[in-house]
Amino acid sequence: MIFGAIVAGGVGSRMKISKYPKQFLPLGNSKKPILIHTLEKFILCDKLDAIYIGVHKDWIDYTEELIAKYGLSSEKVVIVEGGKDRNLTIINIINAIEKKYGESENHILATHDAVRPFVTLKMIEDSINAAIECGASDTVISAVDTIVESTNHEFITSIPNRANMYQGQTPQGINMKKFKELYYDLSEEEKNIMTDACKVFVARNQPVKLVEGDVLNMKITTANDYKIANIIFEAEKND
Repeated sequence: MIFGAIVAGGVGSRMKISKYPKQFLPLGNSKKPILIHTLEKFILCDKLDAIYIGVHKDWIDYTEELIAKYGLSSEKVVIVEGGKDRNLTIINIINAIEKKYGESENHILATHDAVRPFVTLKMIEDSINAAIECGASDTVISAVDTIVESTNHEFITSIPNRANMYQGQTPQGINMKKFKELYYDLSEEEKNIMTDACKVFVARNQPVKLVEGDVLNMKITTANDYKIANIIFEAEKND
């Protein structure tokens, strides 16, 4: 079976423009929260048997109210308490899925940031297909700017060949059983530096297939990102 996982566990600590976490802020003049725009994109994907949303425990009731308000409540949309970091939120979602649907070597999970509302149906489907083929997939765009590495944050350590550099986005597709095996094989120190699901695969030398993203598939993290996202939304609406 194939499932969606929208990671919405953040509390908006970097936004600092609202008492609400950034995934609950309205996008453009629609007054519709960012999370709802993202969820609507996933609902369009016929490949998904169910969509799970990982939310901080303090915002579960509010999320349920929003989903009901916008007419998206259904058996296919499930809210799960998030973990203390991204991968633990994914683990919580996997555990909830397996509790209802059982374990399987073939279960696929398409994970996505709640605050990337400009994801396309093609990206979601491509990430699923690549994960079925390979075990894991990562949506990326080619790096446009020169990438500079500095290990001491003061002087340049190296400048990698830009032709080989990509910027990671989401969705990321993963084989659920394989992800759990790899994650629980990590040391606690390794787990603390794993920023996303694909890094878990890479850390254990497992292949991760690249999927083409889009520069518009931005992650809304800062107040400036939010301003840009509102402009993009209104521009797309008027096209």
